[in-house]
Amino acid sequence: MSAQQSRSHGRTPSHLDPRLLRAFVAVAEELHFTRAAARLYVAQQALSRDIRRLERELGAELFVRTTRQVTLTGDGERLLPYAVGVLEAQDELLAAFTRGQRERPLLVDINSPGLISGRVLERARALAPGSELMARFESGLTGAAGEMLAGRLDASFGRFAGLDPVLRARLEQQPVRYEPMAVILPEDHHLAALDAVPLAALSGETVYAGAGNPRTLEWTDLARHLFEGRGIELAAPAPVAIGAEEFRRIMAKTRTPVLAVVDFPAMPETVLRPLVDPVPLSPVSLVWRKGLVHPGIDALRRAAVELAGETAWLRRPEDGWIPAADALIMMSHR
Repeated sequence: MSAQQSRSHGRTPSHLDPRLLRAFVAVAEELHFTRAAARLYVAQQALSRDIRRLERELGAELFVRTTRQVTLTGDGERLLPYAVGVLEAQDELLAAFTRGQRERPLLVDINSPGLISGRVLERARALAPGSELMARFESGLTGAAGEMLAGRLDASFGRFAGLDPVLRARLEQQPVRYEPMAVILPEDHHLAALDAVPLAALSGETVYAGAGNPRTLEWTDLARHLFEGRGIELAAPAPVAIGAEEFRRIMAKTRTPVLAVVDFPAMPETVLRPLVDPVPLSPVSLVWRKGLVHPGIDALRRAAVELAGETAWLRRPEDGWIPAADALIMMSHR
């Protein structure tokens, strides 16, 4: 009896996660981990973890891996037709009960025009021209999460780690980008002349980061983590300025810098400056309701993977700052 068989002797798994079987079938059919990962819209490291987990649960080695090729073991060959049958049955079941869901428009929150979420949506529309993907503007992942769980919204983008664990348990996520953060300043602010603003230069400043807005709690929490120990004060709660003109008016009145991201759209009479030393990162994930089946979700996931590959969105800068909890979540699917 082999060591692996000894570890699993007398133990039969009570159930197998279909995701693990889908990972196995993809690798078995492609006989190549990189191609299988691209087919499933996941990172190769995540796919390898799923295969190792399945092998542990079954107590069997399913693949022989060398630097040149991947082949099925005898146990892998025996498992393959059963795994294919299980997945085909699952697909038939989902098709029978979600046909109407698949045909309806997918409602996608992109938060605000001009952000990277809009680029993902645009690419997804090109990838799934037969599906209707409609943009919504919920302004905050916390607010969007409630809308998703209520069935009034299908997908959104934002900082998944900033959600309440109860909400996270009912949602799925896929990392999209480590987005560098920035600060919006009045044109005549003493820091506006800089090409980039060191975080230390904000010491003694009061910076607005959505405090008091119940729809953007995850953003305000990220700001608290960033400002802690740096002498930066979080601005007190204030009504949200809706529209460019209101933003301009409030900025002119209060002159309070606003925490943002580098892709934030231009606002009148202000300048946007990236933050550096270190570069603070806003972790952006695609988020959707667990169990949601729709070709639009598949297209969004594929679009996010394609764009991240083309632009290095998921390459974390060496001088990047991010809370530990966020780093773990962003790495969980890589």
